[in-house]
Formats: sequence, structure tokens, C-alpha cells
Amino acid sequence: METVKSERESVSLQETLLKQGEELLRAEANAISQLRSKLDQSFTAACQLILQCKGRIVITGMGKSGHIANKIAATFASTGTPALFVHPAEASHGDLGMITANDSVIAISNSGQTEELLTILPMIKRLQLPLIAITSNPQSNLARFANVHLDTHVKQEACPLRLAPTTSTTVSLALGDALAVAVLKAKGFSAEDFALSHPSGTLGRSLLFQIQDIMVSGDAVPIISHTATVAIALLEVSKKSLGMTAIVDDNDQLVGLFTDGDLRRTIDQGLDIHNTIITAVMTSPCRALSPTTLAAEAIQLMEQKRLNGFIVVDAANKPIGAFNIHQLLQARVI
Repeated sequence: METVKSERESVSLQETLLKQGEELLRAEANAISQLRSKLDQSFTAACQLILQCKGRIVITGMGKSGHIANKIAATFASTGTPALFVHPAEASHGDLGMITANDSVIAISNSGQTEELLTILPMIKRLQLPLIAITSNPQSNLARFANVHLDTHVKQEACPLRLAPTTSTTVSLALGDALAVAVLKAKGFSAEDFALSHPSGTLGRSLLFQIQDIMVSGDAVPIISHTATVAIALLEVSKKSLGMTAIVDDNDQLVGLFTDGDLRRTIDQGLDIHNTIITAVMTSPCRALSPTTLAAEAIQLMEQKRLNGFIVVDAANKPIGAFNIHQLLQARVI
């Protein structure tokens, strides 16, 4: 009986936890949906202030709002808008020197009455810095002081006690992301620009690396003559371990490609690999890449064509390199 009771209690606890999680996510999703319906000219005005900024976007907030401000600053910085987080309490003890006359400020406070933020407002006014306030109270001191106020009012926190910042911080974070992405689009910030600030990330490497940076070259490139048999091609494919070999004519120009797939089709046809010339079963014409092709483009082509690798040719269409998914993995571009 005790075992049955314990199992029932365990199931009941799981149901309660699941229900609570679903309720919170539903409440936060609804709050973000309501925020979307409230976007107006204030949002575009805030974006314009950010776009006009000649310095950095200084984002500040206290407590949970400070954590949100820190993340928003990181998002702006990684998407082409120089930004930094300044702790309002530390600002009053020397960090105000981090803010320059060319900067703009985004201040986040749910109440709009955060003492540490209000303390630094006179300095912001003295420097005549554009100020964007993100609060849930349009009548607060911070909102009235700001050039632009963005309203993040929510009916209640998703926390069961209606006390812990949950819905309000989620809405502020979503609004910050919306600002950053809108500005990103207005600036024409590209994936290549993103890569420059994320050189060690997978996306950054794929957009910065060219095929010549990762391909095998020299004797490691699988190449056979167009007069060779399928058996010789098979030996070259096996020896070079790239799952393919290039076929060249008498001028060393690429005329075809032989892959594992071509080999399977050759066997299915019952052809004699020792007497069949490679030109009879090779893939021709075949797609080759330039050494300056970006790794990201190569990955996209591999996905579209369902290929495991490519031969790399020079301007004269002569094979100078090759790569497959293993080289991409070793370079950590995928």
C-alpha cells in the first residue's frame, strides 16, 4: 500500500510541476503578444535614436533589470551596434566616466523609480545624452525624464506569488531584442558582419574560412587520368580517403568526378571494373569549386546537391585541392 501511495504522490507531483510550467510559459507568451500590439511610434523613435548614436549604447538597470540590460547590451554589440552595460550603483562611484558625450542611454526599470537610476539622471541630462526608458509606468520619474519611453506594463508576474520578476523581465528582454534586430536590419548588417564579431564560433568560421583554408592539396588530392580503368579509380578513392577522385584529360583539366555513388551504380550494372574505362561511368559534367569559395557556401551546396565533398580547381580548371565533410568538421565550420 505504501508503494502505491508513493507512486501516486510521485505522479501527482509530476502533474503539478508540468502544469505550473505550462501556466508560466502561457502567461509569458501572452505578455509578449500584448507587447507586440503596443509597439508604436515610440518604438521607431527609439530605433532612430540608436541609429543616430555616434558613440555607444549604454544600457543600465538594477537587480533583475540589470541582468536583462547586460544581455541586451551583448546582443547589440554582437549585431553591429557598439554597446556596453553600466551598473547604476557603480556609476555613482566612478563608472560614470565610462559614459561619453557621444553615447546614448537605455535605462531599464520596471517601476521607473529605481533610486540608483534616478541618481545618475542629472549627469545624463548634463551631457545631453539621448535617453530611452523601458518601464511599466509611463508616469514614473524615469519615463518622464526620457526622450522616448517604451511601455512594458504587464498585468501581473507569472510567479505564483506575483512577486518575483518573471513576466516583466521576459517582456523587457524581448523588447530589447526587438530593438537590436530592427536596428540590425536598418543598418544592413549581414551574416558576414556577424562572423567578424564571432570568429571563434561555428558560424563565424564558416563565413570567414575559404575552401583553400581547409582543403587537402598536393599529393593528397585524388586525381586519375581519363584513360584509367574503374579499378584504378577505386584504388585512388581508397588511398586518398575522400570518397571520390577527380578525372582529368591530357591537359590536366577536370573532365569528371568518380564517387562512391558512381561505384555502386557501376557494380549494380555488373560492369567489369578492370576493363571499364572511367569515362564510361564518371559523373560529367561535375561541379567544382574555386579555392576562394566560402566554407558557408560550400556547406550550403553540399546540402542542396546531397554531396559529401568537392574538387577544387584553379582558373584553368585544373584540380588543386579537394575536401569532404571530414575537413569541414576538423576545421570546426560545421
